[in-house]
Amino acid sequence: MDRDFDTRQLPGTRDVVAPDGSDVRILLQLGRGGMAHFELGAGRVSRPVAHHSVDEIWYVLRGQGQMWRRQAEREETVTLEPGTCVSIPVGTHFQFRSTGPDPLAAVGATMPPWPGPDEAYEVPGAWPVGPADAPA
Repeated sequence: MDRDFDTRQLPGTRDVVAPDGSDVRILLQLGRGGMAHFELGAGRVSRPVAHHSVDEIWYVLRGQGQMWRRQAEREETVTLEPGTCVSIPVGTHFQFRSTGPDPLAAVGATMPPWPGPDEAYEVPGAWPVGPADAPA
């Protein structure tokens, strides 16, 4: 089967603000998945969300932080630092925060590709979200 392939450098500025409030730089996408760069400013807290149909895997590139995840009665908070990889299965409630002096940055793979702004929905979270954390 012939398919085009692509190459892309990380964009210099964000393409969009994610439903959780993080800055997103879109990388590449194929029919069964996509990849993006996520960044949350130093000291910021994301909005807690879950996804209707998308699984995600994140790999932390820089910064320090925490991610809270909940599925039914199972709940945990993990440390995010360079080299940490986390999964966010569809329907998982999650929230993350940048706790260091620098932004928290990760590359994430979405399966299937991100379908649009109605994919994520707000859920109760672990940490309060302040006015500075609202999407721009």
